[in-house]
Amino acid sequence: MTDTDTRPGTAGGLAFAFQHCETLVREGDPDRYFATLFAPAASRPHLFALYAFSLTIARTREAAANPMAGEIRLQWWRDALQGEARGDVMANPVAAALTDAIVTHKLGRQPFIDLIDARVFDLYDDPMPRVNDLEGYCGETASALIRLASLVLAGGVEPGGAAAAGHAGVAYGVTGLLRAMPWHARQGQVYLPADLLLRSGVTREDIVTGRGGPGLVGVAADMRKLARRHLDAYMTARGTIAPAARAAFLPVALVEPYLTAMERPAYDPLNTVIEIPRWRRLWRLWRGSRLAF
Repeated sequence: MTDTDTRPGTAGGLAFAFQHCETLVREGDPDRYFATLFAPAASRPHLFALYAFSLTIARTREAAANPMAGEIRLQWWRDALQGEARGDVMANPVAAALTDAIVTHKLGRQPFIDLIDARVFDLYDDPMPRVNDLEGYCGETASALIRLASLVLAGGVEPGGAAAAGHAGVAYGVTGLLRAMPWHARQGQVYLPADLLLRSGVTREDIVTGRGGPGLVGVAADMRKLARRHLDAYMTARGTIAPAARAAFLPVALVEPYLTAMERPAYDPLNTVIEIPRWRRLWRLWRGSRLAF
């Protein structure tokens, strides 16, 4: 065999899998992609594997014809992680790269299963029940990803910063959901907690039909406050993170500018696309990387 052989199980096959993951993240999750470029080169393939897995699971709803089909897709990933999937799991490039990351860094498989379980919510149209449920959802997805990336970067050493990862993930996750609200609303998805909606007199129909209104503006403001509370808690806990693992937290450097952009007077939660120029994102990540190493 040669390194150009891209069949599963060959060196070339694994190289292809890593390249596939990098391309997937570059095109579908640019903030994490750019942040990973500031991480040590040796760690990048496995970081891209983590992020490509997360992105693939997050896209289950749009890839499936209905919730049951989505449940079946998610179950395949559970079985793959637990060694129970039928067929050649390693033929899936994301699964192959992720498996290599798990084995190389001795990562526990339960956080990946928990991430999959949390994403079942995405398949259905009900609002997030409560604020605590939203925090838990972000914890099992964004926070878990930061923690796993920390373990990859730390090279087998306990990276610390578990609480910091928890708060960072909630801040990053809530901010991302706010940015994605226009798209989610068009798909019939509502991640805003039902208890906040009820308190502000907002219904699911107000969101998915695009009516919006002052109540929704208030709920969005409450969500930004939630993100900022967790961002502040993360900043307080940053000192507990091992220096080698700090690159896992780099995407969180973008939370503040995204939240600030949402606080402009013309912001409409259902219609305003929140972006910041690429050069500014790169500058924020570069500045964060200077503090990390």
